[in-house]
Amino acid sequence: MVEVSTSILSVKKGEESKTFFALEASKTDYFHIDVMDGKFVEKDTYQKMLEYASYIRRISNAPLDVHLMVKDIKKAIDDYSAVEPNIITFHLEACKDEQEVLEIIHYIKENHCKVGIAVKPETDIKEVYKYLPYIHMCLVMTVEPGKGGQTYLSDMTEKVKTLKTYMDENHLEMDIEVDGGINLRTAPEVKKAGANILVAGTAILNAVDYKVIIDELKMEV
Repeated sequence: MVEVSTSILSVKKGEESKTFFALEASKTDYFHIDVMDGKFVEKDTYQKMLEYASYIRRISNAPLDVHLMVKDIKKAIDDYSAVEPNIITFHLEACKDEQEVLEIIHYIKENHCKVGIAVKPETDIKEVYKYLPYIHMCLVMTVEPGKGGQTYLSDMTEKVKTLKTYMDENHLEMDIEVDGGINLRTAPEVKKAGANILVAGTAILNAVDYKVIIDELKMEV
């Protein structure tokens, strides 16, 4: 089953409450929380996303899908655990070595949360293979992290396909999430490649009817 995680990065100021209620009514599977620290990526959304996530948690039971694009991963886990996320995803590239990756995986689990590892477009997908048995999701970035509204990088489709093939060959069960430039045009190819959670922001938030877009993104190919 394909699920949709709606990025709230570009929610218009003053329309937060209306938008969050409408997204939940439109059956988004997750609210995608893009946490940026201004160091790992240029943009800084840290406090804004913490406020949004806290607000969503007060009004909704929809799962929070927290994507940490930060250097200080442990601090972010501490801060965002308070909003009881369903899953926390951190970047492989933010860790200095294998030991730190394993420590972060364990730390997230200690906070009663599922674990995801994200990889940037230039990172070889094989670098994440050794961690797959210990995590619940791999997030393949299909644009450079840090900005909303970017165009999908078409060679990322092959990366998703390679990951899915490896998982099948090794009998691994986990989610493959894709994030960046996902819309009704690009969604079919990533779904065919093996992705089962699609992160979409502007494609949903710019639509007249959120439910129509979300339903179409969820359709099996």
